[in-house]
Amino acid sequence: MERLSRLSVETYVAEIRQLLDYAGAAGAKAADSAMLVRYLDERMLRDGIGGRSAAKAIAALRSFYRFLIDSGERNDNPASLLEAPRRELRLPEALPDESIDALLALIDTGTPAGLRDRALFELVYSSGLRVSEAVGLNVDDCFFNEAVVRVTGKGSKERLVPFGSAAEDALLRYLREGRPGLLKAGRKSNALFLNRFGRRLGRKGIWKNYAALAGQNGTSSKLHTLRHSFATELLRGGADLRSVQELLGHADISTTQIYTHVAVSSLEEAHKKYMPRLTP
Repeated sequence: MERLSRLSVETYVAEIRQLLDYAGAAGAKAADSAMLVRYLDERMLRDGIGGRSAAKAIAALRSFYRFLIDSGERNDNPASLLEAPRRELRLPEALPDESIDALLALIDTGTPAGLRDRALFELVYSSGLRVSEAVGLNVDDCFFNEAVVRVTGKGSKERLVPFGSAAEDALLRYLREGRPGLLKAGRKSNALFLNRFGRRLGRKGIWKNYAALAGQNGTSSKLHTLRHSFATELLRGGADLRSVQELLGHADISTTQIYTHVAVSSLEEAHKKYMPRLTP
């Protein structure tokens, strides 16, 4: 039986709902490979999904029809004949230090929510966390004496990741001055980052907060950019690929290798800018 993360389950459910909207329950259950190809074609035309999203959609369809086989409603998997498109190489965006400093400076730390956001952003940048990992943290996952945070990543794998002094200062101030203001009277929560209702902050709440800030100066609207910047700076500073893989929680080192392209690209740009006479 497949063991999927909560986020993967949500993605699969959303995809199957779109299939049901397209074909109806009866049509989806009786679909053949040709119908699924037409469905994916429409998704590409209507929603403009690329190879990466199409591959996820095909994985969801395969899982759905395996479920129908296990339930005795089908004896074949029409999605097994679908060929996942080759995923395009997309270099992650990394921000220079001055852009990150400017971004963090936009956060109003005069409010509990602002203290939370500053602590969250500093931690993501300092430790290279995924957004889902950051919002999943509990208060007792922070070990200030050792300056590490205990992270539960994909596949429920735990790892310890160090954080820097800026993140430590922001976290301590948030715990001291911000979090008590977000935690509602009579409510108990061990979640580190809370929303305005005193419950665990969700990923959607982060996107809204971050988009308002990141929309300025053409900065990317994805908090994930800070994770990319963390990895790129480590490699540019001489860290070995295996260490960066462990810090990021990548199961496969090939996922980490993409950052080497970013680091080399940055070096080439700097070389052209500051040493034009030596540039071929």
